[in-house]
Amino acid sequence: MKQVVQNYKTGELAVLDVPVPGCKPGGVLVRTSYSLISTGTELMKVSEAGMSMLGKARSRPDQVAKVMQSVATNGIPATYQKVMGKLDSYTPLGYSLCGVVEQVGPGVDDVKVGDVVACAGNEHALHAELNWVPKNLYARVPDGLAPRHAAFGTVGSIAMQGVRQGEPQLGEVALVIGLGLIGQLVVQLLTAAGVRVVGADPDPARCELAERLGAVACGDPASTAVEAAAAELTDGHGVDQVYLAAGGGSNQPVELAARLCRDRGRVVDIGKCRLDLPWNAYYEKELDVRFSRSYGPGRYDPAYELEGRDYPIGYVRWTERRNLACFLDLMARGRVDVEPLVSHVADFDDAVDTYRRLKDGDLKAVAVLFRYPEEKAGAPAPTVAVPAVRRGGAAPAPARPANGPVRLAFVGAGNYATSMLLPHLVGRDGVELSTVVTTTALSAANAQRKFGFAGATTDLDAVLGDPSVDAVFVVTRHSSHAELTRKALLAGKTVFVEKPLALSEDELAGVLAAVEESGNDRLQVGFNRRFAPLLLEAKSRFGVRTGPANLRYLVNAGRLQHGSWYLQQGTEGSRFAGEGGHFIDTASWLLGADPVSVYAVSTSGNDDLQVVLRYPDGSTATISYVTTGPSSFPKETLDLVADGKVLRLDDFVRASVYGTKRWVSSRLPQARDKGQNAELAAFVRAVRTGGPMPVPLESLVATTAATLAVRAGLAGGAPVTLAGAR
Repeated sequence: MKQVVQNYKTGELAVLDVPVPGCKPGGVLVRTSYSLISTGTELMKVSEAGMSMLGKARSRPDQVAKVMQSVATNGIPATYQKVMGKLDSYTPLGYSLCGVVEQVGPGVDDVKVGDVVACAGNEHALHAELNWVPKNLYARVPDGLAPRHAAFGTVGSIAMQGVRQGEPQLGEVALVIGLGLIGQLVVQLLTAAGVRVVGADPDPARCELAERLGAVACGDPASTAVEAAAAELTDGHGVDQVYLAAGGGSNQPVELAARLCRDRGRVVDIGKCRLDLPWNAYYEKELDVRFSRSYGPGRYDPAYELEGRDYPIGYVRWTERRNLACFLDLMARGRVDVEPLVSHVADFDDAVDTYRRLKDGDLKAVAVLFRYPEEKAGAPAPTVAVPAVRRGGAAPAPARPANGPVRLAFVGAGNYATSMLLPHLVGRDGVELSTVVTTTALSAANAQRKFGFAGATTDLDAVLGDPSVDAVFVVTRHSSHAELTRKALLAGKTVFVEKPLALSEDELAGVLAAVEESGNDRLQVGFNRRFAPLLLEAKSRFGVRTGPANLRYLVNAGRLQHGSWYLQQGTEGSRFAGEGGHFIDTASWLLGADPVSVYAVSTSGNDDLQVVLRYPDGSTATISYVTTGPSSFPKETLDLVADGKVLRLDDFVRASVYGTKRWVSSRLPQARDKGQNAELAAFVRAVRTGGPMPVPLESLVATTAATLAVRAGLAGGAPVTLAGAR
């Protein structure tokens, strides 16, 4: 299928061929009929992408702050690679469309194949021929409403949420500053609510359009016409509400709002304009400044948008989805008319030229629609099938050509895969990147372009059934690791799965059942720290241990950003369940054994943990996993004490061993090598030769079981014995 994309680094726009997205549970696959260009938000993004690197940094100081924090934690090379990887990727455009339901995922019962729906979301309602849309981000289009009008649903919801924040009352007077797409819709919604509207915009054509759509009077904000109209309608008291629907760097909108608003009036910010509030003006009138957050309640809440958890109507009357349905209803009943806003309808194939004309000013428009070609008869709908199962008697290592390259497939192409794994595999002798599989079509296309995969798809079954694929990398979200690993093992593939291997005892049992059923134990979990060159040298310098040891591992994990999927503990497990295996594996490798018991306590009110592991010879390892430490402090520090010696690791920057003689490594502040490259080399070598996997399966299972035991220990408040531990 085709999708409009932009490279944020170069500013390049393209209509790209990408795989069809899979139809996941809790959503529907929609074939787009019309999608709407947001001439404000999208053009701002397009223009920003064309800036120099310095210009981009100035326009996004919030992202610069994140980069600086990453430098402090991971060093300059790793941060540079991560940032440039993100910049030099195709990003999607679009967030408002109308289309036809082509496939219904499990758990959806409110629409059927063939229904016409309006869809929202800058990750789901994209300028693409097909989109997967979760259930709370679509609404059925009422009978009789044209699809080209229903494509306005999302921007209409944005305008509606802004009007709701203003709490308009019958007979009030409102000022709308900025008469672009959102402003024109706000004018109509206020008029429908019985509010008299004054509009302000420097474009005479937009002022005239707003007056035709219901505004009493409109004019240039720099003229006296707007002030005169407001004074006449309010007997000089000032307007009851002001809606800021303008963009740009001028502070004129907020100054005009203060001048024309009545005492204790309401000012609602909907657009993205400069907000240097003149203190005296806003203080003396005690103005109520409010912000309108996108489409309505539910926005930016993964539980609502991705998991489909609706808010009870008794507590939240107007959510994203209810706003969307309400706006569609208003259009269907003729209370809002969007046809006069349609300045241009372009064929989807002409998307790049349309954006160029808008950016250059050749196309003056309030709203522009993309029209999509109708589906060709006989096009097959994507399917999800269970991969073929290999039953007992399989050879320990899957057969492969002795002299051919090792062919690798990736399931998932997120940030970790593209910044920490794939760069070490690209160009490696004897390695061929075969296929990348993602649920989001553009992610697969980006990975294929950047890393040279031979193919890209959203069909996992096709990859698992491909006999030429030697090994599968599972680099998806945590909740899918165990099931994808199980399927790949049953398909006879060698598997590299990022941590964690499993999030529950049942998931771990399922993986082991697949090993038993297939006879395929060719599995590696991404516990890379035991492969770190600095730690390997320090362990060698420490020498053979004869007595019990005490190990302390401080992990300064830091706080997560709001909206991170790591916070979705209901589906993705706790933070420690997700990455704690790294630290348990490192401790067990240094101590040369697997733990026999786990004791865990947590700090009240946050995710900080103390985990104590006991080993067969009496050694102990204490892992302090903290989220409340400063970002300026190193992320990982480790001390191992035994036999009158101390091994110390400082964040993979410096290592030292103290004993009869002291050894200290050179300091490498900008090159934290945490072992990914060496780990991947060992994995590829095992696939190529059929030799033993880099880490014994028993160790991987023991580490996973110990990680899972932390949850049980926290719940029970007592040490947890690991039955059957070696």
